[in-house]
Amino acid sequence: MNIHQATTEYESWMRSHTQVIESDLKSKHQQMRSDLFLFFRGTFYRWAQRWPEVCADLNHAPKVVAVGDLHVNSFGTWRDAEGRMAWGVDDFDDAYPLPYTSDLVRLAASLKIVNDLGDLDTKLKIGCDIILESYEATLKAEGCPIVLAEHQTIMERLGVDSIDPPEDFWEKLNRRPSANGRVPGDVRRVLKETLPHEVHNYKVVLRRAGLGSLGQQRFVAIAEWEGGCVAREAKEMVPSSCAWLNRHAGDRNPYYQRAIASARRAHDPYQKTIGRWIIRRLSPDSNPVEIACLPKKRDEEVLLRAMGTEAANVHLGSRHRVKDILKDLGRRKSHWLRTASKTMAKAIEQDWKNYKSS
Repeated sequence: MNIHQATTEYESWMRSHTQVIESDLKSKHQQMRSDLFLFFRGTFYRWAQRWPEVCADLNHAPKVVAVGDLHVNSFGTWRDAEGRMAWGVDDFDDAYPLPYTSDLVRLAASLKIVNDLGDLDTKLKIGCDIILESYEATLKAEGCPIVLAEHQTIMERLGVDSIDPPEDFWEKLNRRPSANGRVPGDVRRVLKETLPHEVHNYKVVLRRAGLGSLGQQRFVAIAEWEGGCVAREAKEMVPSSCAWLNRHAGDRNPYYQRAIASARRAHDPYQKTIGRWIIRRLSPDSNPVEIACLPKKRDEEVLLRAMGTEAANVHLGSRHRVKDILKDLGRRKSHWLRTASKTMAKAIEQDWKNYKSS
């Protein structure tokens, strides 16, 4: 199956599980043709398809509930229950039982791609070594939640403290037209349930965001509460791309909630699944962190170390596999991650060239 057949089949399957916003899906295709990294981010279904054949020697590694669609732009910030700023993986749409190696290779492959595009400067060999060292150390330490508010210097070195929250965040959200009669009844119930109890009047708008999930319905409830704005987003859940590949039935992803609940992290109390909807709080300081938007003044080694650490924090949700993972890591040659990431990046680039030429 080539990239065109895979895309057609996957999107046909997706339409059978959710109401697709076709104009958003068209925009997704345009973005994927324009840039290799955007193509990489928008086609996890193709990664899931090619991974077992391209990296057959890694496909039998111990399985964990993995992030699935892990890459250098899979991370963001949020406030935990104590109001502390935390950092980590913020997208579990494709969470699924996979070899732990898949997440690490995908993260490293994304590093190679953004390096080639000039958005990062760390050499692939050094980056892979850092990711593996921090991943293994975190498994042995049984987790290392990343709380930026407790470590101001780490926040500075990551470059996160230099990102100014958008001043017009609430204005832009409020300017979006009301969804009116397009809001399903279960969405209204979920949004009402997750807003502060005192909120009775709120506006619901449609929102476009992300890339891999572009085309899925997103509804946002915005309200005035105690002197300021609050917002909750409900995104319709679609099963992981791996469910499409393995022909698994069901219209939801049961591993989403399991992945976020079992990970070793300072949890976001507002990120959860209710029925067929993924819920999260929207605010200027609870947002994805795009690599291209980080300031030049940053410590990339600290950033990559944090990414390796957070991958381990998520995989620690499958605690019974930790000993097996450490044993498997000990058997592998030192360059295995770099070799596999280059091989997968090359396969993805060839798919992209074929995709954009049509």
